[in-house]
Amino acid sequence: MSRTKNSLINLSVAVVGEVVAVPIGFVARMVFIRTLGAEYLGVNGLFTSILTMLSLVELGIGLAIVFSLYKPLAENDTKKVQAIMQLYKKAYTIIGTVIAVLGIAMTPFLSFLIKDVPDVKNIRFIFLLFVINSAISYFYAYKQNLIIADQRRYVVTIYRYAFFSIVNVLQIVFLYLTKDYVIFLVLRIVCTLLENLLLARSADKLYPFLRQKATERLDSATIQEIKKNTGAMVSQKIGEIVTNSTDNIVIAAMVGTIWVGLYSNYILITTALNGIMGQFFTAITASVGNLGATESKEKLLAVFQKIQFATFWIFGFSSICLFCLINPFIALWVGNEYWLSMGTVLLLVILFYIQGMRRAVLTFREALGLYWYDRYKPLFQGVINLAISVALAPKLGISGVIIGTVISVLTTCFWIEPYFLYKKGFVAPLKSYYYKYAVYTAITVVTGLATGASVGLIPGATLAAFIGKSIVCLSVPNLIFLVMFYRTQEFRYFLLLAKNIVFKKAIKKVG
Repeated sequence: MSRTKNSLINLSVAVVGEVVAVPIGFVARMVFIRTLGAEYLGVNGLFTSILTMLSLVELGIGLAIVFSLYKPLAENDTKKVQAIMQLYKKAYTIIGTVIAVLGIAMTPFLSFLIKDVPDVKNIRFIFLLFVINSAISYFYAYKQNLIIADQRRYVVTIYRYAFFSIVNVLQIVFLYLTKDYVIFLVLRIVCTLLENLLLARSADKLYPFLRQKATERLDSATIQEIKKNTGAMVSQKIGEIVTNSTDNIVIAAMVGTIWVGLYSNYILITTALNGIMGQFFTAITASVGNLGATESKEKLLAVFQKIQFATFWIFGFSSICLFCLINPFIALWVGNEYWLSMGTVLLLVILFYIQGMRRAVLTFREALGLYWYDRYKPLFQGVINLAISVALAPKLGISGVIIGTVISVLTTCFWIEPYFLYKKGFVAPLKSYYYKYAVYTAITVVTGLATGASVGLIPGATLAAFIGKSIVCLSVPNLIFLVMFYRTQEFRYFLLLAKNIVFKKAIKKVG
């Protein structure tokens, strides 16, 4: 099967999964708020962030090992794949065990992370349930990544969204019947375990050699490559976790747990958007890895520039929609008492955009295994983010925390990541990247102003008004982007790709 076809299948399944999962997730959050309230919502967000911090134990080993699978899979070297997977199994068993031990050890000290201890029963037992769910997610999970590395992510995606939907529906039902947060968490643990077991069985069917014991050891070159990439990923992992997972902890410790709940509603929305828009990049990562193993650097750069264009369209459009629609949506969804100020919303959208615009670079960096060169970047990013967030949070609240994250990204990731991708991955000048970035951003800002002015003409906070605003947000940015770019090579490439897909489907139906 071709790389393009694999990517399209992965993308199609993922988008369908997101379309099904996102509404279910929002309904589940609404039921959660109405049955348990803001305090439980804050605890849920805080404990999720703490467990993400504990996942630092993983050290990026998984990503480094997945990269090492691309070449033997492309060469059909099952013996080497078998040996790599044996190593992977041992690593993830140790990681899951260490997370469980660390989580249990942290339990007595939870009060130090919470400014105002909420009125939540059995709070330490609840934290232990979070620890159990996180730890068991590593057992059997290593087999999933072989499926992903082999460009069959759609298999994992089907299971993931199926279990996401099942657990959310069950949680909705039991919250209405019992209003018991413990049952809510136990259901999550059971579904996590079942998902991993069934995916492991699916991997065994796709790759029967997994059931056999490895007959040869990994060569020293592969082991050294894995060690090198893992070493590079350690600082990557530390920086990313400090940047992405300390926000809720800082807010809980310096602003208040209830504010974690309010902020988490907005993060749920941006995460849902990232989930939908990000499926494009997730779907193509393994194919880019295969491309890097078989094609020239010139071909890689040409493909990257097309992906950069798609990144702009996806995140420029979604950022505009987010700014114009997020507060009206919050009001309809859970009530305007859960609103954040428009100043905070603007900062959140800026962060969403600059993080989104990194996706093309990160996809190619991950697929090409370029972790070593910017290995210290995340450490600086994490320190800058934490220092500014802690300094500004007492005065500016949530806005101060977001400002810390924005500044940390702009002073590190914004220039370091593309620099090494172009220098080591493409061996090409970097000017064209920043020129295109500047053009894309300027067009996004102007389009956002035009869309915001158009949305402002629709008064009211009713469902009808929200639908009207949504129609404006869907049409105005895309029309402006179309007028600006319809003659470019990048746009014509994706237009031709879409035509080919439609044409092939039409032929199949006729046949």
